[in-house]
This record gives sequence, structure tokens and C-alpha cells, in this order.
Amino acid sequence: MALAEHSRPRRRRGFDNLVGEISVAVGSPIPRYPLWLRLRAHGFDPERLDRASAVAFCGAPLICFLGEYGVRLPEDALLRVQRSVRQFDPDFPTPYERMAAFGG
Repeated sequence: MALAEHSRPRRRRGFDNLVGEISVAVGSPIPRYPLWLRLRAHGFDPERLDRASAVAFCGAPLICFLGEYGVRLPEDALLRVQRSVRQFDPDFPTPYERMAAFGG
């Protein structure tokens, strides 16, 4: 990963990570803007989404959000999303970001 990319502000990294983890879990990209709006409707700030807020969203709110698109995550997939979101630290590149740096 380029130094400039890693040193960018932490803004939106939590939201971007949440989008990525959910998309991987469902097997296709999820709609970003509707997710953004849903987070705001639940009182979270997507622009500065912290770990606790992202984890809190990964329960019933996420299940309802996905259900509106006809998607149902199995319990084990939901737990994987929750675990990944809980472990995310915006101060460090994710394994995906590190691997992307090699593809360059």
C-alpha cells in the first residue's frame, strides 16, 4: 500500500470496511447509499463510523436492511461479519488493503 493511501484520514474507513465485509458475506456488492442512509436513521455517523457503532448495526438493523433486498444471511455468516467488524482498526491497513498493494 502506498504511504499516502495509508496516511489518509480515518474518515469513512469504518463505513468502507462495513460495506466490504457485508458485500463479501452476501456474495455481491451491497448498495452503499441506502446503507449510509440506514446507518444515519439508526443514529450512527457513517462519515466517522466507529467500531462500537458498526458492531451495533450488525445485528437486527443489518438483518432488516438486507431483508429489504431479499437477502438473508445465515447465522454463521452474520457472526463472521460481526467478528470482522469488531476486529477492524482504522489506524492499520486491512489484509485486503495490504494484498491490494502488491497488485499495484
